[in-house]
Amino acid sequence: MAFPFSSREKTVIADAMRENLARVRSIRTAARSAGDDRLRLRTWQADRLARTYADLLENPRYRPAAHFFLDDLYGPKDFSERDDEVARILPTMTRLLPVSAVQTLGLAVELDCLSEELDAALLNALRSGTGANAPLVIDGPRYAVAFRQCANRADRERQVALVGQIGAALDALARKSLIAKAVEMMRVPAHAAGLGELHEFLERGFLAFRGMRGATEFLGIIDRRERRILDRLFAGDPDPFRAED
Repeated sequence: MAFPFSSREKTVIADAMRENLARVRSIRTAARSAGDDRLRLRTWQADRLARTYADLLENPRYRPAAHFFLDDLYGPKDFSERDDEVARILPTMTRLLPVSAVQTLGLAVELDCLSEELDAALLNALRSGTGANAPLVIDGPRYAVAFRQCANRADRERQVALVGQIGAALDALARKSLIAKAVEMMRVPAHAAGLGELHEFLERGFLAFRGMRGATEFLGIIDRRERRILDRLFAGDPDPFRAED
């Protein structure tokens, strides 16, 4: 993936990040009314991903990157603190960081925002036809029906594409020893400045991809499996999450 290098393009990335951060904050505020249902949905989805990528989680080479994707890019974890830190230092970050690092964070924020929007729509579909006080039940068949009801395939495909773009960006950054060293040296100052969540996110990503020594196969597996699952879900396949490579 090629990254832009002009200051104008860096400003465009920062403006998009600012817009996505405002959108995701609004979505999370509205999602608080869902209470435990939102956590239940995100936990179910994280468990599904863990089953789909059990082989990557067991592979010593791919395990750290697989955990990073499942824990730091999409999972039940609340990313509010990380996003608040990004918003707080966005002007400084845009000025000081190389554009490749700024774009990597921009992609992560975009994925976070899109995932929150998709989860909100899916949760509404799961709740439809359920009594207001009835507990939310999520299983494979109910999930698949609600998934199709949302009719947002283009957004789902964008979600898969963003995962691949973030992975490719991290892989490129991990090959730059000066950036990796700078991230390591900033550990203590970042925590002292109240930016610990943001720094840990970046450091985990760098370390996971640097240790993998090439992410082409890893990213290809994820893209291929997720797109096949999307095809099955929208086609009404009775077993959309079956293991098949």
